Amino acid sequence: MAGHSKWSNIKRKKEKTDSQKGKMFTKLGREIAIAVKSGGADPSVNAKLKDVIAKAKANNMPNDSIQRSIKKAAGEGDGANYEVITYEGYGPNGVAVMVETYTDNRNRTAGDVRHIFDKFGGNMGTTGCVSFLFDMKGQVIIEKDSSIDEDDLMIAALDAGAEDFITEDEYYEIITEPEDFSSMCDALENKGLSFLSAEVTMIPKTTTELTDPEAVEKMEKLIDRLEDHDDVQNIWHNWEQD
Repeated sequence: MAGHSKWSNIKRKKEKTDSQKGKMFTKLGREIAIAVKSGGADPSVNAKLKDVIAKAKANNMPNDSIQRSIKKAAGEGDGANYEVITYEGYGPNGVAVMVETYTDNRNRTAGDVRHIFDKFGGNMGTTGCVSFLFDMKGQVIIEKDSSIDEDDLMIAALDAGAEDFITEDEYYEIITEPEDFSSMCDALENKGLSFLSAEVTMIPKTTTELTDPEAVEKMEKLIDRLEDHDDVQNIWHNWEQD
């Protein structure tokens, strides 16, 4: 079930319209800018920037757009005044939700996020109320392909420092410690592999199922509305979807 859920989420993100992709690229550009502000414009010495570049590439962000975002941030462009704030709360039936935001007005963002939680059957909690239910990990998703030998891929991943290699019906999932994520991506890219998804993310330790159709609908709307908010950068949850 977990594998099917993850696959559905990945496919949904890949099938976004052009306008939605434009918004996603804007958010990725902002993530790149903040990484540059905190650690410089050279990904060889800025691990956070290198991680974000891998994520941007996996989301099909054009390389010239990536480089433009880096140069803009290095020249004191957008991103200098953003704070990174993570809000925690619960969706319908106690689904754990974490919302990472980049904001230049924390009062506005907190009010908006709280309103979205309230509107769709959830409630925003205090810092730490659900974060203990997640582990921060590097995660690479590779679509199954006849040209990829599973054993060779697993050996390459383990040699590069993977802590887990999971085979699902339609894809391979590789899990690393956050500090090993960039070297993992480099090792796999050097073998000519491309990624459906690649990012340092929050992986739930346990999941929550929703069986009531109304709760499912509210949870879907909660995620969609949060994703659509300009200040929201990343959303993590432990909802186990069918």
